[in-house]
Amino acid sequence: MEELIARVTNRTGIDAATASTAIGHILAFLQKEGPATEVSKMLAALPGSETAIAQANAQDSGGGGLMGMLGGMMGGGGVMALGQKLISAGVPMNQMQPLGQELFAYGRETVGEDTMGPIVASIPGLNQFV
Repeated sequence: MEELIARVTNRTGIDAATASTAIGHILAFLQKEGPATEVSKMLAALPGSETAIAQANAQDSGGGGLMGMLGGMMGGGGVMALGQKLISAGVPMNQMQPLGQELFAYGRETVGEDTMGPIVASIPGLNQFV
């Protein structure tokens, strides 16, 4: 997890604590929304991922603000709700795509495209961030 956090901070300029929280939110989202087999394989290959997810879930206040309201009006979740969580965690909007790209590049290097491809394909709207 430390290597992934370092890569995200180098790419985005966000601090390590914010990167860790953001990664936790993204992994929690993938765990909830993605295909169970592939997500489980990815999480097993990322030491510390379960801790990051638990910390993100503990900080999760359900989302608020305009993005949270829009997410709620559109069915309560998806990529828009994740975006709100990332903004609330301190990730600037213009760094969300580089953050996602770095996380998924790391995932592809770790577990391969055969695992990461189905995750991206199964979640509507996710491909614009990876």
